[in-house]
Amino acid sequence: MATTAAEQVYQAEALIAEDIDAYLNRHQHKTMLRFITCGSVDDGKSTLIGRLLYDSKMIFEDQLAALEADSKRVGTQGQEIDFALLVDGLAAEREQGITIDVAYRFFSTEKRKFIVADTPGHEQYTRNMITGASTADLAVILIDARKGVLTQTRRHSYLAHLIGIKNLVVAINKMDLIGYDQARYDAILADYRSFADSIGITTFTPMPISGFKGDNISNPSGNMPWYAGPTLMEHLETVELGVDEDRTGDFRMAVQWVNRPNLDFRGFSGQIARGTVRPGDAIRVVPGGKTSTVTRIVTLDGDLDQAVAGQSVTLCLADEIDCSRGQVIATADAPPETADQFEATIVWMDDAPLVVGRSYWLKLGTQTVSATVREPKYQVNVNTMEHLAAKTLEFNAIGVAELQTDRAIVFEPYAHDHTLGGLILIDKLTNATVAAGMLHFSLRRAQNVHWQATDIGRDAHARLKNQTPRVLWFTGLSGAGKSTIANEVEKLLNLMNRHTFLLDGDNVRHGLNKDLGFTEADRIENIRRVGEVAKLMTDAGLIVLTAFISPFRADRDMVRAMLPEAEFVEIFVDTPLEVAEQRDVKGLYKKARAGALKNFTGIDSPYEQPLHPDIRVNTVAMTPVEAAEFIVRQILPLK
Repeated sequence: MATTAAEQVYQAEALIAEDIDAYLNRHQHKTMLRFITCGSVDDGKSTLIGRLLYDSKMIFEDQLAALEADSKRVGTQGQEIDFALLVDGLAAEREQGITIDVAYRFFSTEKRKFIVADTPGHEQYTRNMITGASTADLAVILIDARKGVLTQTRRHSYLAHLIGIKNLVVAINKMDLIGYDQARYDAILADYRSFADSIGITTFTPMPISGFKGDNISNPSGNMPWYAGPTLMEHLETVELGVDEDRTGDFRMAVQWVNRPNLDFRGFSGQIARGTVRPGDAIRVVPGGKTSTVTRIVTLDGDLDQAVAGQSVTLCLADEIDCSRGQVIATADAPPETADQFEATIVWMDDAPLVVGRSYWLKLGTQTVSATVREPKYQVNVNTMEHLAAKTLEFNAIGVAELQTDRAIVFEPYAHDHTLGGLILIDKLTNATVAAGMLHFSLRRAQNVHWQATDIGRDAHARLKNQTPRVLWFTGLSGAGKSTIANEVEKLLNLMNRHTFLLDGDNVRHGLNKDLGFTEADRIENIRRVGEVAKLMTDAGLIVLTAFISPFRADRDMVRAMLPEAEFVEIFVDTPLEVAEQRDVKGLYKKARAGALKNFTGIDSPYEQPLHPDIRVNTVAMTPVEAAEFIVRQILPLK
C-alpha cells in the first residue's frame, strides 16, 4: 500500500517497531529528565506536551489517524490537529477541554529521555499538581500571552519553588494570538520577574512560544527574530540535572522491607535517597543507633561493588542487628536526626479544613506515625506573599505550622533532603491524602526535653494495687447515661477493693479544661488532655473511668494509641437520639433546637458511633444498675 505525503513527512522511528530490544538498548544509558507543565487553566499545557510528542516522532500512524479524527470530532482548533487530545485522555477532560488528572507521558530524543507530567490548571485540582511536581527535576510554567500572570501562575510557581524544583522555564505561550508582539512579551516577563524575586526564585529561563503553531518548540521561530535564546526542546535536552549532588552527600537509605527468603539470607531493601555505599562501609541504623558494616550490595542482576542515589538495592550487614521497615540506614559517623516535634510548611489539599489537634497519619519516607497539627503560625497569600493570621487551613491554603508525632521519626530538613523531609498527611477515617508538607527543622524543646527514668514504674504501681490498670472509656450522646452508668460501675469496683478514679466530662471542664469551648478543635483538645491524664493515672496503677461524649472516632483512637495494648476499653452507651432528647435532664437539647447552643452533638455537630466497641450497653433495654453489672462482668476476667 502506498504511503501518503503526510505519512512520508511524519513517521515514528522505525526501529521501535522493527526491534524493540535494540531500541531500548540504545536508549538505556541516556539521562532521564522528569518535568511538569503547570500554570493557569487554558494556558496551553496539554497542547504543548502534545506538540513535544509530535515533534519527537513518538506518535504512531494509527495514533496520528485517531488524533486527526478526534480533533475534528471534539477538538478545539477547528479543522487543525488538537495536540491536547494526546494527553487529555479522560472523557470529562475532552468534553470540557480541561485537564483534571495528572497525565504522564514518555518520549525521547537522540540526547535524552523524558517523562513529562501534564498537571491541571484549575484551582480545585491543585492537589494533582503537587503530585506531579513531587518527582520533577524541572517545571515549565506556562503563561497565556493574552492574560499575563494570574493567581494560578503565582500559586504553581510558589509550589514549585517550595517543593525544591531548581530548574524553571517560564514559557509565555500563544504568542501567535498576539501577533508575536515583543512589547507584550517583555511586559509579562517583567511582571513575572517581580513576583519571582518576591518569593526567592533567583533564576529561570524565559522564552516566547506557541505550542499550537510550534514556534520555538523544536525549531527556532521565524516569527520572532528578536528572540535569540534556545528552543524549549534544546533547553530540555541540555539542562543540568544535578544528579551529582545526590550522590556526593552522606549515605541515606530508608528501609522498605526486610528481605529474608530463607534461613541463609537476610537483607534490607530500599531505594538509596542520597550518597554512595560500598561493601565495607560502616553504617548506623536510626532510630536505634546500632552500627554494623555492609557486606554485600545485592540486586536482581547480581552483586554490586558500589550503589548510588536513585538505585534500589538490598544491603546485607555483618551483624544481626534489629532493623525493620521505617528505619533508615545511614553513614555511621553522620546519621540523620530524630525528633517528634517540627515546624513545617503545609499545603492543604482536602475539601474539609484542617482540624487542629486531630490525629492524622503522617507518612515520611517509609515511616508511618500518628501526628497532630497545631494552630498555624500563618497562612501565605500567594498573590502578595503576605503572612496572614489563620486558625486553620482551608482547601488549597499554604501555611506554616508546628506538628507533633506520637514517636520520634528520622528526618532531615526538606531543603537538604526531599526524601526524609517531605511528608503527606492522611485522614484516618477516609484514608484520603489531605496535605503535603515540607519539614523545616525540629523544635528545640523536642531536643531539650527528655523522659526522666524512675525506679518505680507502672508495673510496680499495679502490683502494689493487685490489679491491671485500665481506662474504661464511656462514649455516647448527651443524655445517654454515661456518667450515671460510670458512677455505678465505680461503686461496684469499689466494693471489690479496686482502686479507681472517675473523670467526668462536666467536672473536668470546671478546672483542667475550663479554657476550652465546644468547637471541633476544642473538643479534640479536650479529649487529648483527658487522655493524657488518664494515661498518667494508669501509670499509677489505677482503673480510670471516663464519661465523655467524645464524638469523633479519630480522637478515641488517639487515646487508645496512648496506652499499652488492651488497657483501653471502649464502652458504647448506645441510646437513640430521640430517647436521649426525651430525657434532656439538663435542658441542652431544647437550647440546641432553639439555636441558643451551637455545636451541640447530635443536633448541629456529628456523633461518630464506635464501629467495634469493646463493650456495648443498650440503655433502652437496661437500667443503669443492670448496665453497670454487665460491664463489670465483662472486665472482671481482665482483672
